[in-house]
Amino acid sequence: MGWTEEFLVDAYVFGYPMVYNVSSMQAIATHGLGSLPPSGINRFAHATKLGSPSDTFVSINNDTVYALAVLDLSGGPLLLHVPDTDGRYYVLQFVDAWTNNFAYVGRRATGTAEGTSLIAPPGWSGEAPDGVPVIPSPTDLAAIVGRIAVDGPEDMPAVAALQPQFTLSPLEGNGPLRGIPQPHGEIPEHLRFWELLRAWSLAFPPAKPDVDYLHRFADYGVTTRGNPYGVVARDQEEHLANAFVEGRNRVEDLSKPDPAAAVNGWQAWPHGFDYNVDFLGPGTVDAPEWRIADRATSYATRARAARNGLWGNHGYEAVYAEVFVDSEGRRLDGSHAYELHLTELPPADAFWSITMYSVPDFYLVDNPIDRYSIGDRTPGLVTGEDGSLVIRMQRERPDDETAAANWLPTPEGRFRPMLRVYQPRAEMIDGTFTMPPITRLD
Repeated sequence: MGWTEEFLVDAYVFGYPMVYNVSSMQAIATHGLGSLPPSGINRFAHATKLGSPSDTFVSINNDTVYALAVLDLSGGPLLLHVPDTDGRYYVLQFVDAWTNNFAYVGRRATGTAEGTSLIAPPGWSGEAPDGVPVIPSPTDLAAIVGRIAVDGPEDMPAVAALQPQFTLSPLEGNGPLRGIPQPHGEIPEHLRFWELLRAWSLAFPPAKPDVDYLHRFADYGVTTRGNPYGVVARDQEEHLANAFVEGRNRVEDLSKPDPAAAVNGWQAWPHGFDYNVDFLGPGTVDAPEWRIADRATSYATRARAARNGLWGNHGYEAVYAEVFVDSEGRRLDGSHAYELHLTELPPADAFWSITMYSVPDFYLVDNPIDRYSIGDRTPGLVTGEDGSLVIRMQRERPDDETAAANWLPTPEGRFRPMLRVYQPRAEMIDGTFTMPPITRLD
């Protein structure tokens, strides 16, 4: 691969999160996701049950039900209403087209009382209704990714009563919506990515430093208006095709675990979503420790976050940690049995869980007891007299009754458990608390 193609790989890494994100928004608006019905535009869609293997979404959680709204603010602002959840954990995470988490509403950020906010498009200079706070969106296209805590299936009716009370309504005088631009005609796969990057970055421009960065690749059509990929010079098409393949490989490489960063095999991401440095709105923490200063590093971090956990929260809202290996560095595999001995439970002001995923897809996997996660809200767990918890991870049901009560079923092949700690305490973020290794039993 020549220097020009290597240069273009940087453009792929830069653009991948936005292309994947907007594609996901478009798909969910039109087709839904598992039990989440099609959201349409500017209204909430709510999942009617907890995540399951039918939800083929990367690292979907099994602690909360999703509420999702795809926002088109091109016609003007929207009023957001949230109900009183009476202390129940929820978070509405606001994500722009480039995957920046730019605002939060919910238990940590704003409390759980009833409230109204106004979501404004870029450059809006109107006036909000009296007493209504404004949430400025960096791009006309955005998503609200909501999570409402559910204490198991028996708790769903209470959550179902809250769901219709999350509403969006246009401000009086709003205009028509522009929608999401679609690519020109039939374009081969190796050019389609570049066309989507071109069309969507023009429609939903990022911060000025990022626009300037994109213009480094102007000779390859990514900043051109019109139809630059309708007829492409042979050498340019070859560069674009090779960079598309190598760009995907680069993102996969960026997304692989880094053994050097692991503690007892666990790799935490308390700062895995700190790539947003330009648009830190209500509910975010605008402080140097939550911003990646170097933009090149932030682009790589953003690509990894999109690949491994699209729509993950900042670390102060939720900390994520993943593990691929046991205490001796061997890959976790469903052909073996394992234990995780928690002498100290993860420090959370809301709650914590460990969810089981397949590798390499990071999907939930069918199991005979329909248990996909285990945590401080899981009924029937057996703890030691000292409050410790031993979680058994294996494919088949354990014969021992205590192990069976604390059983988190695994897939047949390789797997990756993920820890989530909602509203983590300081020791979860600064590394004072560490997860113990997973021990193989056979």
